[in-house]
Amino acid sequence: MRRLLTIALVGTLALSGCARPDAVGDEFPAGTTEHDVRVDGVERRYLVTVPENLQDGAPLVLMLHGGFGSAEQARQAYGWDELAASEGFVVAYPDGLGRAWNVGDGCCGTSGERGVDDVAFVEAVVDQLRIGIDVASDRVFATGMSNGAMLSYRLACDTDTFRAIGPVAGTILGPCDDPAPTSVIHIHGEADESVHLDGSPGTGAENIDGMPIPDIAALWREVDGCDEPVVTVDAEVTTSLAACRDDRAVDLITIAGAGHHWPGSVPGRAQERFGAGEPYPGLDATATIWAFFAAH
Repeated sequence: MRRLLTIALVGTLALSGCARPDAVGDEFPAGTTEHDVRVDGVERRYLVTVPENLQDGAPLVLMLHGGFGSAEQARQAYGWDELAASEGFVVAYPDGLGRAWNVGDGCCGTSGERGVDDVAFVEAVVDQLRIGIDVASDRVFATGMSNGAMLSYRLACDTDTFRAIGPVAGTILGPCDDPAPTSVIHIHGEADESVHLDGSPGTGAENIDGMPIPDIAALWREVDGCDEPVVTVDAEVTTSLAACRDDRAVDLITIAGAGHHWPGSVPGRAQERFGAGEPYPGLDATATIWAFFAAH
């Protein structure tokens, strides 16, 4: 299922305050650096943060920003750098063209309208990082917010690169007919007006009309050969946990009253602009998703 890609290693640039790499395109120093990769004739950009305590065979997490977001915005908003430093994994932040990702059904933004191959781009980022860093091929993960969450599902539907994904406030758009077994943890606010829990059209700029979130969890439980889920309720948080074949799992976490945001994050300008409300403070989505990745 994995695509064969021809990529060009364009270059790398250290960000302010970080060490500059000695080699272009094949070395990733500790700290945060900016890199380019050419896919389908287009130069694409991403950031990568490598902790000082990196060990051989380290995990790799791809953090995919939401619509109207960016690599730097996601890096600042969700706390992945701090967790990578304490836990010893690599985290990369790809940049969507026009601040959006093509995830299927013409969504989203100009990337969706033009059919940009964002799956190829993300896989090219993974390939470049595998060349330059000793990351474990079976410990590659993707997470994302909103449009980025939808891309994480697209990656799981169309490739076998990712051991687990962690979508937040997203859904599946477009076909997902023969996905490879993949562990999934999905976090969603029950009051999300942009991506409705029940799959009805959202009220955001794209009028997202995807699969109902419980149906998505059921789909992956079938793909992964899972037991019946165990459901627990703790205040506003309802958690459905399903153990699956080959040490996989499918977890669905819903939060009563929570809107279209990343729980535990600091509200940004986009949330203020679109009236998404304050992020739910009672759950740290970043730590929760990483604990799931580390376990699976």
